[in-house]
Amino acid sequence: MIQWLRSLALNVAVYAWLPVIGLAYLPWMLVSRRGARAGCRRYCLDVQRMLPVMVGLHPEIRGTPPTGEGMVAAKHQSFLDVLMIYGAVPRGFFIMKSILRYAPVVGQYGMRIGCIPVQRGRRAEAIRHMLAQLAAGERRGGQLIIYPQGTRVAPGADKPYKVGTFAIYEMLGQPCYPVATNVGVFWPKRGVLRRPGRAVVEFLEPIPPGLGRQAFMETLERRIETASNRLMAEAGFPVGPPPHPPVGDPLRRAVHETTGLPPLEPARERD
Repeated sequence: MIQWLRSLALNVAVYAWLPVIGLAYLPWMLVSRRGARAGCRRYCLDVQRMLPVMVGLHPEIRGTPPTGEGMVAAKHQSFLDVLMIYGAVPRGFFIMKSILRYAPVVGQYGMRIGCIPVQRGRRAEAIRHMLAQLAAGERRGGQLIIYPQGTRVAPGADKPYKVGTFAIYEMLGQPCYPVATNVGVFWPKRGVLRRPGRAVVEFLEPIPPGLGRQAFMETLERRIETASNRLMAEAGFPVGPPPHPPVGDPLRRAVHETTGLPPLEPARERD
């Protein structure tokens, strides 16, 4: 009960702090994109500073966040991983739901940092829009943050990786930085309760540009899911075998769909 009340207080503080930061950085945001980025980054870091004090949750960034241009493809479990990833990169921006343009503070700052609004179900339009802006020089680089599964996925749940991720990767011609996390164990998709522990976001080995669709999708899913399962197990969450074979492996997928049995794991390479 006490942890629930502390979590409720945290939730109130998280949302109450948003307009405070929005107003404090408003003059700078209006004249410079740097001001908008600084305000967003300040908010992300301030929320992370609240967590240990209010609910005993300690955020941790592992790996090396990108500083140059590239695509960040992340496991998405809750609002917290959004804050941690954006706070770790210098010039992040998102493809966001069009309706968020009208949300107080979030919409104004999102548009100012370069987020691309798109209506649900029109991701191809968003990709074309983004590439047109890049070609026109309207965007001065940065880190495009996307979620390959397209939505928040609770720990232990399964959602396929969308091939639209490859379309963006191929068109950008930039490195892709996979990101794993276990934050959903402590900050769930729904509900008030925030659990104590160590919430980790881990930047993994980048995937170089130029891979084909099958190789890219298999590599991306394998790296993110393997590392996320490791982090969730580290947090005490029971992690089972993968619920489906990797994308693009027709033989293992056919066996799985025909028999209903879990697919065999590929042999590990010897050191």
